[in-house]
Amino acid sequence: MSKISDKYGVTSGESFKLANFRTSDAGLLKKKEAKADLADFQDQLKEYQERLYAEDSQSLLIIFQAMDAAGKDGAIEHVMSGVNPQGCQVFSFKQPTSNDYEHDFLWRHYKALPERGRIGIHNRSHYEYVLICKVHPTFNLSERIPGYRDEADFDVNFWNNRYESIRQFEAHLHRNGTKIIKFFLHVSKDEQKERFLDRMEDKYKNWKFPASDIEERGYWDAYMRAYEEAIAATATEASPWYVIPADRKWFARYAVGKIITETLADMEPEFPKLPEEQRAKLTSYKQQLESEK
Repeated sequence: MSKISDKYGVTSGESFKLANFRTSDAGLLKKKEAKADLADFQDQLKEYQERLYAEDSQSLLIIFQAMDAAGKDGAIEHVMSGVNPQGCQVFSFKQPTSNDYEHDFLWRHYKALPERGRIGIHNRSHYEYVLICKVHPTFNLSERIPGYRDEADFDVNFWNNRYESIRQFEAHLHRNGTKIIKFFLHVSKDEQKERFLDRMEDKYKNWKFPASDIEERGYWDAYMRAYEEAIAATATEASPWYVIPADRKWFARYAVGKIITETLADMEPEFPKLPEEQRAKLTSYKQQLESEK
């Protein structure tokens, strides 16, 4: 039986084209079935997370990237709702601070990596430096990199080097016990428009609508090229990308939950096995407690 991760996973950029992935795909799955399955995944996810925490050897880093209104927050909330907060760390990255710019572009993301035994979630990530910074290269000037003094200086070699830094960063983490999976929630421009209008109409969602969202929508085609290039350049067997159809929120949540569960199953976290000497002590302690009046 094929896994959902096989259908939406990208492990090599050799022939990757974003156009080959539909934003509205849900296969033959029905919404009611997906919601029921998601509840089962949450139970499995909770068990795997407990094993991962107890094992205290591996960690899982889950990266979410998407255009505005694609449903990152909702996916995180629905899929991870049953996970013990002690074993999960969530970071939502905003614009870099002046202190961040005193370091290389990976510094603040390295600081936010999950500890052993934990699941880390990065809502936006180090990929912003090859996405928004590629669409708006003037942002790179804040990094004050030697030899780059003008927007025109950020040429093909610059971006190839940046992709290489990301690949090396992720390979290093993988070698040291951190499994990385990367989700691109693939929403259509038409669906984004409907969600923007919904946010404008609903007074309880108005706060979600900064003016910059409309401005960035004007760069849609440039963002799609940036995503395609970034995914193609950084998809590997060890740290795959998953291009998730996001026009139907229920399906995106289902697919994300299924893939996270499949990933943890492949990691095979196990509860520690006590040495025979400690097991014998536990038996002795149990007998002692049971003999108390």
